[in-house]
Amino acid sequence: MALLRFILNIIWLVVAGLWLALGYALAGLICCVLIVTIPFGVASFRMANYALWPFGRTVTKRSGAGGGSTLGNVIWLIVAGWWLVLGHIGTAIGLAVTIIGIPMAWASLKMIPVALAPFGNEIVASEQARDPWKF
Repeated sequence: MALLRFILNIIWLVVAGLWLALGYALAGLICCVLIVTIPFGVASFRMANYALWPFGRTVTKRSGAGGGSTLGNVIWLIVAGWWLVLGHIGTAIGLAVTIIGIPMAWASLKMIPVALAPFGNEIVASEQARDPWKF
């Protein structure tokens, strides 16, 4: 299973990951220009890392995220989130044209929730993801 993830991550990096990560990095640089938006830049760089190597990792809700996360997500959505979502959708459409690209298209689509709302979420290894049905 680990070998399959590694192979998918290498293919992903070549066909889509590098370009998506560059988009996140550009958004992060723009956000870091102003002192007030540095947390948005940090979130963008965190998502760029996820965009480079997505297989074997997943997004989970961070416990204890409150109103500040919601406000940050609303601002993020207006400033950068919807641009990044359009990038993920366009990438997914381009990847889904081929049979080998379908898993990569799915990976691009699974990044949309974190592209829309990076605050209050965390990126963890798939094995460490908390089961929502387990108490």
